[in-house]
Amino acid sequence: MGRHWDRLDDSLRPQVQASTDEFERVRPELEKVTREMQSTIRDVFRDAEPAPLFVAARTKSLESFRDKASRTMLAQEPGHPPVLEFPDPLRQLNDLVGVRVIVSLPHEIREAAHLLKRQRSEFDCRSDREKDIGYIESGTYGYSSRHLIMRTIQNDVVKEYQRVLGEPAKPNGSYIFEVQIRTILAHAWSEIEHGIRFKAADPRAWSPYFDRQFIATAAMLESVETVFSELHERYEAVTGYWDEDGEGDAPLTPNRIREVWQTLLPHVDRKADDDWGWAAELLAAHGLRRTIELAGLLEADAITKVRRALEHRYSPGPDRLLDDVLLWRFGKRHIELTAVDDNHRRESLLRRHRQMEAYRQAHEGDG
Repeated sequence: MGRHWDRLDDSLRPQVQASTDEFERVRPELEKVTREMQSTIRDVFRDAEPAPLFVAARTKSLESFRDKASRTMLAQEPGHPPVLEFPDPLRQLNDLVGVRVIVSLPHEIREAAHLLKRQRSEFDCRSDREKDIGYIESGTYGYSSRHLIMRTIQNDVVKEYQRVLGEPAKPNGSYIFEVQIRTILAHAWSEIEHGIRFKAADPRAWSPYFDRQFIATAAMLESVETVFSELHERYEAVTGYWDEDGEGDAPLTPNRIREVWQTLLPHVDRKADDDWGWAAELLAAHGLRRTIELAGLLEADAITKVRRALEHRYSPGPDRLLDDVLLWRFGKRHIELTAVDDNHRRESLLRRHRQMEAYRQAHEGDG
């Protein structure tokens, strides 16, 4: 911490120190603005679905303010000494007040950003960028975060701060602050990384090994988030199968059966082709023609009992397992409806049915 201040030219130190002293004077009022922004944004998400895990806020510390105010850039005229990047930091810095909205999954970042940008009576969004885009394009890793630069509109708490700040600020209630939206995993990564990299007691203690490990953990977290996102999408799909007035009412075409099967039982899908017409015929024989009926048939508990009853030597494929589950549910009626004149099939179904009945009798009252 303090790297820019430590390297600052002596001629610029008085100006930076004066700005820091002024910031220290008005910071208590600015903390009120921070609490107001945090409270307002929490209210925005009060009835949101899904709601963020939490909304945090902070006012920039004196040390952090001084260091950022100490940043310099090359003068426009060659040969001249560097100049301050923010000659009036109290009015030029947009991150003196920062709010963080922490969500569970990556897709919720987008939803949270859109909701905030629609609060036009409270805020005006001046900038919206995704911090991970640069990392993706460069092939490197860092924490993913959506950054919104927001401007308040006619806010009374802001007006009071502006009155304390004084000229040339006008007490119009308009103030620019930053909102970061990120997932809980990205938040944890950035907090730990920031604590070690930027808040280290002695910057000389930094090692390239730390960089390597932080890059590695960022990559791992990205993989974990991808898995969590896939699980969420699968859960949403399965939930839809039980909606009688929505996805659950969709007819069981061969393609629909394949889709439902691969969602519910992705570990039992070793078919060599995409022909699922046989499955539609088996289900239709029992009058099962809607998605919700297939979802009910493929419940995990029933499949577990079927596999235990038959003691499969090899893990069955979809065709065999569906046949067995129907036999478990409908018993001899399944044999009569689907064996017809196929004696070989009839004998196989009868043998499996006897095994199922023996299992049922042996485990009556279990579960």
